[in-house]
Amino acid sequence: MMEKPTRFQPYEREQLLLLPADMREWVPEDHLAHFICDVVETLDLSEIYADYDGTRGGKPPFHPQMMVSLLMYAYCVGVASSRRIERATYESLPFLVITANQHPDHDTMAEFRKRHLAALARLFVQVLALCQEAGLVAMGHVALDGTKVRANASKHKAMSYGRMKKKEEELAAEVERLLALAEAVDAEEDALYGKGNGSASLPEELRYRQSRLAKIREAKQALEKEAKAAAEKRRTAIAEEETKRAESGECRKGRAAKAPSDEPKPNTQRNFTDPESRIMKDGATKSFEQCYNAQAAVDAESQVIVATHVTQEPNDKQQVVPLVEKIKANTGGKKPKRLSADNGYFSEDNVTYCEGEKIDPYIATGRQQHGEKVEAAPCGRIPKNATIKERMTCKLRTIRGRCTYSKRKEIVEPVFGQVKGARGFRQFLLRGLEKVSGEWDLICLTNNLLKLFRSGWTAAAAY
Repeated sequence: MMEKPTRFQPYEREQLLLLPADMREWVPEDHLAHFICDVVETLDLSEIYADYDGTRGGKPPFHPQMMVSLLMYAYCVGVASSRRIERATYESLPFLVITANQHPDHDTMAEFRKRHLAALARLFVQVLALCQEAGLVAMGHVALDGTKVRANASKHKAMSYGRMKKKEEELAAEVERLLALAEAVDAEEDALYGKGNGSASLPEELRYRQSRLAKIREAKQALEKEAKAAAEKRRTAIAEEETKRAESGECRKGRAAKAPSDEPKPNTQRNFTDPESRIMKDGATKSFEQCYNAQAAVDAESQVIVATHVTQEPNDKQQVVPLVEKIKANTGGKKPKRLSADNGYFSEDNVTYCEGEKIDPYIATGRQQHGEKVEAAPCGRIPKNATIKERMTCKLRTIRGRCTYSKRKEIVEPVFGQVKGARGFRQFLLRGLEKVSGEWDLICLTNNLLKLFRSGWTAAAAY
């Protein structure tokens, strides 16, 4: 009995392409890689181009348009490491399509990001303008929130001011002892071999302690400088309050404010790897980590980020004004009709500021437990002598207040979930507040690019 023949598709790994290949066909027409390249063509990259000098000669650099497209696509798909980006240009078809089969190494990628970080961060406003043109930004309701993002530093590389003082004394005594020992050894070798014929180098142990002592003293001086500046600012604020009280004839309630100290508190810490980062409590893990507080203002229409901010402060109380001012700067003076934020943002000054800007604020005045039933607003008018906090509490208990505030979680919190969970961005790669702020702008810029891509908008609409 004859076996039934089986046919397969041809499989010839050695087959040469008879016609030139079109790399654009390697991924579908509606792929994110094509979209990113099309969008970058519409952006103004003149600030990046201006940083190059074609008269100097040498090997030409990679095209900025390609590098920007590559970096944006990498952040969109959660590949932020320059080494992983380099590897992807060999292994991933979308990366190959974007680079036109070029392969910038990881040093080149890292240097491009570092060199043009400020210009890349400023592209956030241009991408936001495209989102506005696409109708993804309504400015009817904007929600604020912050998330702790780990710094590129270990919390174990931090030291408190009290520990610094103690360690400085110990190391100074140890250095003095080792120097005396080294002098004794030098004298002994001079006697045996003649002057200048002994070992001239410092002992490894002494070099290590001297280096560590210098770092601790530098960190200690920085903390003292910060504490002195904060104390001076506090003294100025107290003096202004006293002047206002004297002019109005108002009597002081309670004790006079305690004079601020120029010396840091013993538990004030400074990190040796990234001195501008701070120890903060991660809301998700409840653990203390070396972090920055990354802020975002998100529009309710399509979860587009309309403003960003990064702070060293662990709480959010001082972040309302910077975010609203950035919203106005980024959108050409537009302001949201309603603004919601959790209780971490509440202060009477913040409510007054929003009302002065003609923004209707919905800021929680206290923490609500999960599943806790919100009390209904009391009947009748709010008493005239009610405080700003009492008025806000009553406002959030009304049907409209509960409905508006309840949308806050579904507006802003999914954005952080997409950034941290879907794209895996949980730690900054760069160090220092200024660089971290630029990197956060880049992350939020690519969040908006993804919203634009999924909306069905095409770059042809921008022309």
